[in-house]
Amino acid sequence: MKRVKSILCDEEYQTRIHEIEAKEVTRRFCRHGLEHLMAVARIAYIINLEESCGLSRELIYAAALLHDIGRCTPEEDSGVGHRAAGVAYATRILRRCDFSEDEISAVIAAVEHHGAAAEAAEAGDLAGLIYRADKLSRDCAGCGAYDECNWDVKLKGRLRDRDIIY
Repeated sequence: MKRVKSILCDEEYQTRIHEIEAKEVTRRFCRHGLEHLMAVARIAYIINLEESCGLSRELIYAAALLHDIGRCTPEEDSGVGHRAAGVAYATRILRRCDFSEDEISAVIAAVEHHGAAAEAAEAGDLAGLIYRADKLSRDCAGCGAYDECNWDVKLKGRLRDRDIIY
């Protein structure tokens, strides 16, 4: 997990995470700071083990830690969604942390597609794992802003009812 530690210590990574956390400090809905990123990593790794996907822990953690990195770039200012914005940040960080081009491609696919439609959830690849873990990391059942949230009501309902099948 040496390269994951390198991501966490990367100056650009730390700057972007602090920007995201500062932006969301008053956000009532799900936040996207380090706590969320680590939850996604842990859940994705558990799914990986339970379903024998065969992905490395280091690759899963790298993708989870970087999947929301583009949230530091306000969509309203740039016109670019956080998944697309995250590609450039993630690529630079992964290269500095000695990931191979194949590993970078897999992580970038997860960054780009972690908010994709439900068919991504069926995939046993890295993007599918991150998609599923990202959704499962949400505590809709205990959220005080549940009724105000604009998240897909079908997904919120499943999370609130604890009727989760992954």
